Amino acid sequence: MPGPPSTVVPEAPDRPRGLAAGVVAMSTGAVSNQTGAAIGANAFAQIGPAGVVAVRQFIAAAVLLAVVRPRLRELTTEQWRPIAGLALVFATMNITLYGAIDRIGIGLAVTLEFLGPLAVALAASRSRRDLALAVVSGAGVYVLVLPGPSSDWTGVGLGVAAGACWAAYILLNRRVGAVVPGLTGTAAATALSATLYVPVAIVVVAHRGLPAEALGLAVLTGLLSSVVPYVADLLSLRVVPAHAFGVFMSINPVIAALAGVALLGQVPESHEVVGIAVIVGVNAVAVASRGRGAPRTV
Repeated sequence: MPGPPSTVVPEAPDRPRGLAAGVVAMSTGAVSNQTGAAIGANAFAQIGPAGVVAVRQFIAAAVLLAVVRPRLRELTTEQWRPIAGLALVFATMNITLYGAIDRIGIGLAVTLEFLGPLAVALAASRSRRDLALAVVSGAGVYVLVLPGPSSDWTGVGLGVAAGACWAAYILLNRRVGAVVPGLTGTAAATALSATLYVPVAIVVVAHRGLPAEALGLAVLTGLLSSVVPYVADLLSLRVVPAHAFGVFMSINPVIAALAGVALLGQVPESHEVVGIAVIVGVNAVAVASRGRGAPRTV
């Protein structure tokens, strides 16, 4: 899933110490994000993916509103329109990803989600190289899924839907950043998304209850998958070039697979390892070639 909200900031010069600190921050954010998702999966049996996502949305909204303190009443109708779109993406993105994790495992789900930013990167060009990358990516997806009678197509579909949401997030976030200053737009979208999950939380509590253990796991997921990556990315993007950040973020499917092994006992099959490697490689090449010379986002 995506990390914290983004806004365009000037490119900073590379400094060895700054880059080292940036790498540490990026590593911390990536590990925290995927560890949080794996921890949240342990609460699925009690409150379901929807319950975990609802708590995560509440945690993210509480933190952003406290930090950003947006003046929501000052936003105009023209500003609220893209914010509302971004809120719908937030509301859909995590539930599709967590639904996929519940059905097909975290490694496969997160890798399919990464098809979203990969598609955005490849769509910016129609060169032969990018066409070749698209073909290789498609082959990687085929190897990753290995379609057959036993394939969980609902889970795969949810993973792809999460990727589509991530692509929409990238595009909508640019629009929100253009019409709303700073992080106000993203904070407003996060708050609106959390509001949409209030009835979901009510239904979950009414039908499943809210065991203390599940609530604790969901809150920890919110902190690890929203708050820590948010801070880590803000710190790293001050010193790390945009294309380097994008390439580094490509390791998230690998970290997700490792988190699945360590915390969920989900050992990927050999074809899944190959598929993950291919998609991560294509994503890294595509982002690196697109990002050079571009403004950085945080």
